Amino acid sequence: MVAAADAGRAFKQAEIGPGWKVENGVLLPDPKVAKDIVTKGDYANFQLSFDWRISKGGNSGVMFHVIPEGSETYESGPEYQILDNSRSVPPREQAGALYALVAPTMDMTKPVGEFNQARLIVDHGKVQHWLNGMEVARYEIGSPEFKALVAASKFKRWPVFATGATGGIALQNHGDEAGFRNIKIRVLK
Repeated sequence: MVAAADAGRAFKQAEIGPGWKVENGVLLPDPKVAKDIVTKGDYANFQLSFDWRISKGGNSGVMFHVIPEGSETYESGPEYQILDNSRSVPPREQAGALYALVAPTMDMTKPVGEFNQARLIVDHGKVQHWLNGMEVARYEIGSPEFKALVAASKFKRWPVFATGATGGIALQNHGDEAGFRNIKIRVLK
């Protein structure tokens, strides 16, 4: 997806910014320098599979339907949360969650430093989050329940949040060591 310069770019930029590198097939952001990286192509309905690992206490994420509005990818793109679950955070912020909105049904994370397998399925507004072979979250963008969750969250301050029917897929640098590999996108009709 984003390991090649022709596939990804910095948010609202034409090219990848500094701070991203590939080592042994793993895409790594420099926690101090890298900005979020976004696909050059837009995706409406898709299945994204990827492996991720995070450092002790680390936090990251993958956003989708990211549109070039606002100053950060999370202002428009819902986030598949990546986290070291040993951090003391609310359930809606744990790994596999729709960040701050839908908690995962179970903790399927592997120990810190090991790779986790994730799958994100977005199909005409219906979304599934999978983690290490188990579905851990499900929701429908635009449904009354989804709108109520957004209205009661910090995302209500960004009117473009989850409004894109299509958009880029973003890998987040949240200032912690993280790694991504085996990134595959399959378009759904």
